[in-house]
Amino acid sequence: MAQYYTEPSRTFSEYLLIPNLTRKDCIPDNVSLKTPLVKFKKGEQSSLMLNLPFASAIMQAVSDHKMAIALARSGGISFIYGSQPIQSQAEMVRKVKNYKAGFVVSDSNLKPDQTLADVVALTKATGHSTIAITEDGSPSGKLMGIVTSRDYRLSKDPLNLKIKDFMTPFASLIYGRDGLTLSEANDLIWEHKLNCLPIIDEKQNLRYLVFRKDYTDHKENPLELLDAHKRLIAGAGINTRDYAERVPALLDAGVDALCLDSSDGFSEWQSDTIKFIKEKYGPEVKVGAGNVVDRDGFLYLAEAGADFIKIGIGGGSICITREQKGIGRGQATAVIEVAKARDEYFEKTGMYIPLCSDGGIVHDYHMVLALAMGADFVMLGRYFARFDESPGRKVRMGGMNYVKEYWGEGSNRARNWQRYDLGGSGKLSFEEGVDSYVPYAGKLKDNLDLTVGKIKSTMCNCGALTIPELQKTARMTLVSSVSIREGGAHDVILKKDNDFES
Repeated sequence: MAQYYTEPSRTFSEYLLIPNLTRKDCIPDNVSLKTPLVKFKKGEQSSLMLNLPFASAIMQAVSDHKMAIALARSGGISFIYGSQPIQSQAEMVRKVKNYKAGFVVSDSNLKPDQTLADVVALTKATGHSTIAITEDGSPSGKLMGIVTSRDYRLSKDPLNLKIKDFMTPFASLIYGRDGLTLSEANDLIWEHKLNCLPIIDEKQNLRYLVFRKDYTDHKENPLELLDAHKRLIAGAGINTRDYAERVPALLDAGVDALCLDSSDGFSEWQSDTIKFIKEKYGPEVKVGAGNVVDRDGFLYLAEAGADFIKIGIGGGSICITREQKGIGRGQATAVIEVAKARDEYFEKTGMYIPLCSDGGIVHDYHMVLALAMGADFVMLGRYFARFDESPGRKVRMGGMNYVKEYWGEGSNRARNWQRYDLGGSGKLSFEEGVDSYVPYAGKLKDNLDLTVGKIKSTMCNCGALTIPELQKTARMTLVSSVSIREGGAHDVILKKDNDFES
């Protein structure tokens, strides 16, 4: 006979937090959001800790090298999407690991024999006014000169004017040598009143650009997530098909953590993949697994050797797995059950396995609920897809409103069949995700700082200064639909800027 769960599965929106005593020391400045990424033994500390409990989703529309750099600089981790050729994913990881705070690999590059028209087109496409002119037009080619908006006048200069005829040539440039510290580069910038300092190697090949503003940016990111060599931490998604070829390429690129990306992690394929990686590369290679929604799924992946486990099926804003297959569970209920199983497993074995809540988050306070229910960190797709650093295009919709493209891994656009593979043919049988837009929200750091502020304030109301303390002392209540409506603005006429003329 089939097994029935008679209690309904709940979403985060069906819960609210009950305040605890707010002690005098419960102020946002005292709250720590540091949290483990990978498993550890009782009495020890995780070998990989996050400074903020955030991971960006393993999606084409979310997590490339730019997102990974931005999020690691803020204290979280990105798992660079795996639905791409192995070498291109490895190269993205390499770009993150080679990134030096304040040292930017040029993404606007042209050749000397190109024209002003090419400069205008590239500036329009990237929004960057500083263009490195290299011999071969690559970001690491021999530096020939620099073009900025001060080097040309569109009102007078013809569009077919060769770049070599108006660029600032190398002989006139102030530059730094590879190996220069950020502080030394900043000294040169201020001494010579520069906005940009190119960094070259012994062969005059371009290595980095250092901008005046980036030094300040570096000082404003005290939570940067760094490895033992002061390089940014980078994660990468893998699948259960080509892991034997993909994993060594990612390890060679310097990846810090891997994560199996699947809509259903309760599978023998994931167990086989984890065991292969651990046997071949040892326990030092960290592998997360998932997704699961219940105790059985957790225990299966825990015994398989997973370093962290992801929770959630069908709760993402662009995921239609529940609609298409009737598979899934309310995210709150899933987190609660899996967290209970994790705690029991910890008591039994002395091994703590961190949990990642993936999906189901609509509002910032949902993140606090996920943490209070037992998750150690959350994975977010829609949230990060809105920012400048995500791979999706920014487009204008409905007059003056900007949006960002956001598509699911199970959509026809992504065609990530490996994520939904059940051992069949190598293709996407039907869609489990949609192609959509999300409102554009600007820079990651500006928005993340606001979210972190909300989380810390909420934790203070709960009388908790750390995530483990929140998990031990949080009190939650189920709410009715009327309570949810009551929680927002109601029974008033909201003001609009153009309602009345002065």
